[in-house]
Amino acid sequence: MALVDTFHRKIDYLRISITDHCNLNCKYCSPPFSGRTYLQRREILTYEEIAMIAETAVAAGITRIRLTGGEPLIRNEVVDLCRMLAEIDGLESLSLTTNGVRLRALAEPLSRAGVQRINVSLDTLKRNRFRQITGQDRLTEVIAGIETAEAAGLAPIKINTVVMRGVNDDEIADLAALTFTKPYHVRFIELMPIQHAGCGDYHRLQMPISEIIRKIPGIDRARVFPLLDNPGPARLCALPGARGKIGFIAPMSWHFCGSCNRLRLTADGKIRSCLFSNVEMDIKPPLRRGASKKELIEYFTSAVKRKPRRHKLNGTSPSQSGRGMYAIGG
Repeated sequence: MALVDTFHRKIDYLRISITDHCNLNCKYCSPPFSGRTYLQRREILTYEEIAMIAETAVAAGITRIRLTGGEPLIRNEVVDLCRMLAEIDGLESLSLTTNGVRLRALAEPLSRAGVQRINVSLDTLKRNRFRQITGQDRLTEVIAGIETAEAAGLAPIKINTVVMRGVNDDEIADLAALTFTKPYHVRFIELMPIQHAGCGDYHRLQMPISEIIRKIPGIDRARVFPLLDNPGPARLCALPGARGKIGFIAPMSWHFCGSCNRLRLTADGKIRSCLFSNVEMDIKPPLRRGASKKELIEYFTSAVKRKPRRHKLNGTSPSQSGRGMYAIGG
């Protein structure tokens, strides 16, 4: 079975948020702690429910799953969930996005449970700046977690850096230089006008990818820009002599919606066909009343039919997604 939307895009990738809680408070992701509202325990899907939905999604045509949050590694027994998902027949790829704080303790168990790759959010290599961006002094733990994940065989390790003008744009070259000594994919992401985020003046902070590229020494722009026309959200290239790769994710400068292949499942059981749309389908009620797999598959096929051609972000106003990023899953 295959999931194909009305614009002929094959949908085979599901991002599952397993919690809206996080142990950091990144300014571009969420409001201050005092401004957050959290889901109640009874509202959040159990691991058994997540596994059942994932099995249904795979039966519908999903082949890749990524766990997100909030911060997925703060949910108790997350390794058990990963093991349950990895055992689903037909699932080809299981990965996870994390802020890295708990990765040192969990990287090896995650690898043994079937997680193949991880993305780690890392916006700075400076300890004081890390505290300013995230609200926590945890950079040492994140770096140790990345090194442990590399030793555990999780590869490629993808470093996600949200670039903010006047905040961390002076570290673009240093972050890109990580690829000379490590086989990492360091990916620079344009700041997005996210509803409920606490980063402040978006127009002052936002830096387009064209400027980010100019800050990377040694990059051959004549070779990079044709490469960046390839489909997909992350456009990758390598610096001469580098072990790893650098990438660029530009939801504002480049619309990659034409090749979007993903759905999202929120921690409380809502299927979303676009990160920046408030259209959701609630699969939890039928799941909890014992709906058949055939009935549950219909929720995925319906969500795919509702998938828009492209997002409506224009940089002039925040997204109207109805939730903060921490409550959707990146």
